[in-house]
Amino acid sequence: MIEFKDVTVIYDKDVVGLDKASFTINSGEFVFLVGKTGAGKSSAIKLLTGEIKPTSGDVIIDGIIVNSLKRSKIPYLRRAQGVVFQDFRLLPNKTVFENVAFAMEIIGKSKKEIRRKVPKILTLVGLGDKGNNYPHEISGGEQQRVSIARALVNSPSLIIADEPTGNLDVETSADIMKIFDEINKMGTTIVMVTHSEKIVNDMCKRVIQLDNGMVVRDEENGVYNLGV
Repeated sequence: MIEFKDVTVIYDKDVVGLDKASFTINSGEFVFLVGKTGAGKSSAIKLLTGEIKPTSGDVIIDGIIVNSLKRSKIPYLRRAQGVVFQDFRLLPNKTVFENVAFAMEIIGKSKKEIRRKVPKILTLVGLGDKGNNYPHEISGGEQQRVSIARALVNSPSLIIADEPTGNLDVETSADIMKIFDEINKMGTTIVMVTHSEKIVNDMCKRVIQLDNGMVVRDEENGVYNLGV
């Protein structure tokens, strides 16, 4: 469960990221965060990963007050999360297999477990035959599938997706969203930032809209419409 309790974020020069934002996301939910540029979406993501702390209020994940964690504990918080970015962030000198395996290596998983699990995850995202390819040898959509596999491989309870289809065409975006939907059906909580009206409207998931740092709409089976 994710809880934002009257969360305010104020950056330098009195720039407001969030303004007393409150919402709860239950385990296993799929939630879109929408809003215009500067609405507070990035601030919400950074709070979830512990990259920043709120100026006031609390961010709570599975009973843990994230903003009270010592800096040394943040990596352990992130082990329960998978993050998917718009720009893929793959290591160009590593193969598809190695990119996914790297996420397991950095938390100390054994070579045996890596050999067992990585092929299963690649198959899940439709890349079972691409393990030996390098990022430059596959399409943008396939690169995003690799980043999803990397986010999934350590079995996180939460996946945070920041504009995951922003660099993809409509057809490829639809395929990527099918993968996210399947992941969610397996019980993983998904929080996704997007500017794609089509994706939000097609998926009919919960929509939380931010505007000037405030929660202005929280709608089950919501649509993208930014009018309030």
